[in-house]
Amino acid sequence: MSETAETYRTHTCGELRPADVGKQVVLLGWAHRVRDLGGVLFIDVRDRHGLTQVVVKAGSPVAEIAARVRSEFVLAVRGTVEARQPATVNPKLDTGGIEIAVTSLEILNEARTPPFAVNEDAPVAEDTRLRYRYLDLRRPSLQHNLALRHQITLAARRYFDAQGFLEIETPILTRSTPEGARDYLVPSRVHHGEFFALPQSPQIFKQILMIAGLDRYMQITRCFRDEDLRADRQPEFTQIDVEMSFATEALVYGVVEGAIRAMFEAAGHQVETPFPRVGYDEAMRVYGSDKPDLRAGMPIADVSATFTASPFGPFREAVETGGVVRGFVVTSGATYSRKDLDTLTEQARQFGASGLVWVRLAQGAIQSSALKLAGEAPLRQAFDAAGGREGDLLLLAAGEASLVARVMGQLRLVVAKRHELLRADDFRFVWVTEFPLFEWNPDERRWDSMHHPFTSPRPQDVGLLESAPDRVRARAYDLALNGSEIAGGSIRIHRADVQRQVFRLLGISDEDAKARFGFFLEALEYGTPPHGGIAFGLDRIVALICGESSIREVIAFPKTAQAVDLMAGAPSPVDERQLRELHIRIRD
Repeated sequence: MSETAETYRTHTCGELRPADVGKQVVLLGWAHRVRDLGGVLFIDVRDRHGLTQVVVKAGSPVAEIAARVRSEFVLAVRGTVEARQPATVNPKLDTGGIEIAVTSLEILNEARTPPFAVNEDAPVAEDTRLRYRYLDLRRPSLQHNLALRHQITLAARRYFDAQGFLEIETPILTRSTPEGARDYLVPSRVHHGEFFALPQSPQIFKQILMIAGLDRYMQITRCFRDEDLRADRQPEFTQIDVEMSFATEALVYGVVEGAIRAMFEAAGHQVETPFPRVGYDEAMRVYGSDKPDLRAGMPIADVSATFTASPFGPFREAVETGGVVRGFVVTSGATYSRKDLDTLTEQARQFGASGLVWVRLAQGAIQSSALKLAGEAPLRQAFDAAGGREGDLLLLAAGEASLVARVMGQLRLVVAKRHELLRADDFRFVWVTEFPLFEWNPDERRWDSMHHPFTSPRPQDVGLLESAPDRVRARAYDLALNGSEIAGGSIRIHRADVQRQVFRLLGISDEDAKARFGFFLEALEYGTPPHGGIAFGLDRIVALICGESSIREVIAFPKTAQAVDLMAGAPSPVDERQLRELHIRIRD
């Protein structure tokens, strides 16, 4: 085949079917697998659309070329579509009913032996995968994830366009603002000693777009945060950013639920709306998390009243000092051995609890690790109050409310995994609402924003800003899916006086606020409409739909947990001349 430059494929490697038998076709792709069966050579040719088996028969004019083919060689194949014999049909492949009898074969490029098998799903060290990401991306699982990400993103754009939103770009080079994480700073060559910051989010700019009268804005945008990484965090990530003028919480919920429905339908999943809603306090009390996983069931019950006069010191003292006793019921708890219960107790201690008490009802009798010290009657009362039945197991912890919430929330998920309740294809959404506006920072002895400093307090709580900031509730809302926060937003402050008041409570003086946000505070004084919005974590949403535990599996070029790009070798030193131009000196 000498006409390589003018050779175009007639079909993709995932397209041909038995109806195409007899056609002359050209396929272009990679050698996925090569098999030599007694003089007949089978080559699976791969592109991102699928696999097609091609056959080079003994004595073929191209047999000598075919014998040179190795895994990952780039090939141009011309041949005739033939039906496979019934015994050789591969039902696992869309193209499994046909094969190509090769009449012409050209090796467009050879390949070194890859450091790992591209044609297998065998485990590969993550550092190796990221070092050779261009090979890793050839694997069908990653190509599927990225193709699905494209469809989900496209569905979001179409949905918001149909709802009257304008997609508007906001600056990447901006100024540093307090958003909860460290900024990535970019030194200015022109302005000695001054820096741009990469945006943690377009928060201020999207509010300014509402002040500008653009009414409905959205953007699929890159954001940057210099923070410690984990499975669902990257230093640069993608969010679907949304803002609306004259927004109410109900309006935001409706728009967001429609967008989620459209995105999930693009991935082949049906989503029922409206989503359930739970207040922040209830979420922490019942699920031990502000991003609850509803798949687990096993709501946490407060049984503190049972132990106010208990002879069991740890529980009684917890209640007397303002703490709580809480627990959840595990169905079929009779299957737990003493060793299993000891393991759960140790896990509870690792989560921060001083210990764990278990109570079980077996053949009508109460069994418990605290039976002698606490007595049967209060333990049975607590078991009944938590909803326990014959054969069930109740796990209890006591202490300060926030600690017990965290311990029980984490232990609940441990038990749910043991019982295989956390199915990846069971999508359970929940809105979490009525967050506190502030949270106390004990290290710096001041208030911090629970979300960000532009979140509006509830109108009925504005009068408490000075006298009782701990009681002020925010007009904030998060959307959680299966224990992950996938979207978060709020109704914003649209009055300059309230914004200044909130800044002062956060320790930002009027002078500092003017220096850092002067343009924004001034803009608020020129007829700012009430407005609000939300930001979707696109990477997290796609990862959950794909059943992946890490967002690195749905990002083409992610960083490692140490924020390093192993493929490109970034970050890296730069030329001394560049540093001089930026007036930067590196200290040892």
